[in-house]
Amino acid sequence: MKAMILAAGKGERLKPITNVTPKCLVYVNGKTLLERHFNMLVRSGVREVVINLGWLGDKILEFAGDGCKFGLEIHYSNEQDEILETGGGITKALPMLGKEPFWVINGDVFTDFDLPELKLDRDILGHLILVTKPYFKMKGDFDLKLNRVIRCPDPALTFGGIALYHPSIFDGYTVSRFSIVEILYKLIDQQKLTGSIYRGIWEDVGTPDRLKKLNSIS
Repeated sequence: MKAMILAAGKGERLKPITNVTPKCLVYVNGKTLLERHFNMLVRSGVREVVINLGWLGDKILEFAGDGCKFGLEIHYSNEQDEILETGGGITKALPMLGKEPFWVINGDVFTDFDLPELKLDRDILGHLILVTKPYFKMKGDFDLKLNRVIRCPDPALTFGGIALYHPSIFDGYTVSRFSIVEILYKLIDQQKLTGSIYRGIWEDVGTPDRLKKLNSIS
């Protein structure tokens, strides 16, 4: 199984740190978020990874290289100055991800989560890892009903930035700037999106204050 790490964004909320450092290369207790993701992938049996590059992508390439020092084979999808957001970024990388389901991980989350051995049922096209709505969010993203992801007026769960997708969900989409959320909504309407709740360590390293807090307690 392959995985993709989303790392092209500018990390606007993490400025001024991200003026000179890509958000996935910020350190939490002496180790970058990206290396922590690499370690998680290796523990979970994933050996082939695609990383999309955009803002300060040369620094990510310099840090990770071909991946051999991390026990991985890394490929790069370079978006350069035309950052494509989540949906467009994955669509551009599809030729490297193949025709089987693959994991996608946001580069700016901190977690002790390990990818499970998960197979999508025949009628399911995606699976989201959800977490309890964090303190800094006014509203959650989704909820669960019989393991299916649903939308509701007051959702209690937040998308954890980790998901398993079947590549067919991108059929008909071209390489352009768009969010994966519009695809997720379609899958929810079709009842083809499942989810599970992770209750371990999970943090969105979205602001300098959150990063500072994380370094002080982790």
